[in-house]
Amino acid sequence: MTGPGARPASGVTTSPASGPTTSPAAGSPSGHGTAGTAGGRTQTAWRLPLTVLIVGMFMSILDISIVTVALPTIQNEFGASTSDAQWVVTAYSLTEGVVVPATAWLGDRFGLSRVYNLALLGFAGGSALCGLAWSLNTLVIARIVQALLGGILPAITMAILLQIVPRDRLGAALGMYGLGAVVAPAVGPALGGYLVEYVDWRLIFFINVPISIIGTVAAILVLPSFPGRAGRRFDVLGFVTVAGGLFTLLLALSKGEDWHWTSYRILGLFTVSALCLALFVVIELEVDDPLLDLRVFRYWAYTLSLVLMSLLIVVLFVVAVYVPQFLQVGQGWGALDAGLVVLPPAVLMGILMPITGQIYDRIGPRWPVVCGLAIAAVATYLLHTVTLDTSREHLMWLLMLQYGGFGIGMMPLFSAGLAVLPPEYNNTASAFNNVVQRTAAALGIAVFTAILTLQQAQLMAGRAALLPQGTPVPHLGPPGTPEWTGLYALYHETELRVFVGAINNVFIMMAGLCALGVLGALLLRSGRTPMVPAETISAAQPASALPPDNGQMGDQPRLVPSATTASRPETPPGGG
Repeated sequence: MTGPGARPASGVTTSPASGPTTSPAAGSPSGHGTAGTAGGRTQTAWRLPLTVLIVGMFMSILDISIVTVALPTIQNEFGASTSDAQWVVTAYSLTEGVVVPATAWLGDRFGLSRVYNLALLGFAGGSALCGLAWSLNTLVIARIVQALLGGILPAITMAILLQIVPRDRLGAALGMYGLGAVVAPAVGPALGGYLVEYVDWRLIFFINVPISIIGTVAAILVLPSFPGRAGRRFDVLGFVTVAGGLFTLLLALSKGEDWHWTSYRILGLFTVSALCLALFVVIELEVDDPLLDLRVFRYWAYTLSLVLMSLLIVVLFVVAVYVPQFLQVGQGWGALDAGLVVLPPAVLMGILMPITGQIYDRIGPRWPVVCGLAIAAVATYLLHTVTLDTSREHLMWLLMLQYGGFGIGMMPLFSAGLAVLPPEYNNTASAFNNVVQRTAAALGIAVFTAILTLQQAQLMAGRAALLPQGTPVPHLGPPGTPEWTGLYALYHETELRVFVGAINNVFIMMAGLCALGVLGALLLRSGRTPMVPAETISAAQPASALPPDNGQMGDQPRLVPSATTASRPETPPGGG
């Protein structure tokens, strides 16, 4: 719909037959910086690069959950206390929270593919240092090194995905991405339990080294080149404030139970976090070159998607934490057996994600997300019926139903937010997505752990009040066995039942969050990704960001799909 006298941007030619085309000069220096270059990349050429990307991201996310299983063994080997050993996990999470906001600038300044390759090699080096650690302190330091580079990988992977995948294939691509982002945390406990129990805990780190090196070589051979922007200035004040805000917030959430939620340390951390994040917002709205462009939240569909995704992440991680605890504490299973219960549901979710991603590409996000969250809500509610006598098979089927709902709804929800954004927001959106996911997981686990503790105290007090004074204590063991053994057995049995009752109450709250998500999902759009006029593309975009001819335009010479890697109209703040 280019009007008379309109002049196309540099590097773009228009023909009535084929629509807009982009010469290699307009893209990356190699001519394949964007998906679908004329005569080059096709609609399906993104699958191999994305597969290579998932390898590195899978390893970095897997390392978060796999280490948790090894903590008791690490604690015993180094003679550390439980709270000290927990820093092996906490140090990684805190460092990751600090480094993720900088990924948008790193990708813009040095180029996405270069940052990805260096981060993956650095992650391999950090993993090797972890495996060689000779004390708890050296292991914690090595984990910080590992997180400095491994924390970059998920955000950079998503940013590259948004560059190489046509937006009308975004659902299918994010379904593949979900194999690393969501399945890895579920696979971690089973894999970690096996390595710790039958091999050596150091292997959970050493195994990353060869896989990361192979992944780097494959990335060099397969990934397109994304040139950096030499003029992009680093927003120092923005980085200091957001890094300080996230660090103090994650530290408070991680240590709230140990340091007591109402202590001066925790309240002080929350106060500093709130002040830093508020100052970050002010700075980012004022500077010319922000670290993270907050204007991305003008797009209602993206903001709604991020809020609903936070609810899902909370439910997913809380259930993933407390189901193994129920099996280990309540039913006495080992770490490996408990992890194996969660593994089949995670595999099912991994199978469903690419399928529902393709469904999203055809019918839009609303109904897949509504159906998926409704199924997850029902399954989570049914989980509140588990008891100490519930079989592992029954629990596994309930988890299959719940994870199946997540598999149906999660990737369409993810895609719904990213599909509405102009390409200049790709790196910022990737960084925000990862920050929100990590923060939501930490916040959910911290809040519901506090709720679980409070529930246990209330239920134990209630049961003690119902026990009549002078109730006889059961006698256990042969004659002459002290009476306190029976008293301890009664207390232990009561404690287990209180623990299960508290978990049941938490599951009811989780079901409520899923139901709330269903209501929010009704606000998502329905239908395929729309076509938009070419002239509505932001004039501020460089010519290299304009969509190339992918050979699929045919009879629509003057429209470009908003699903391509670069085309998207400037949507008004309330739009979506």
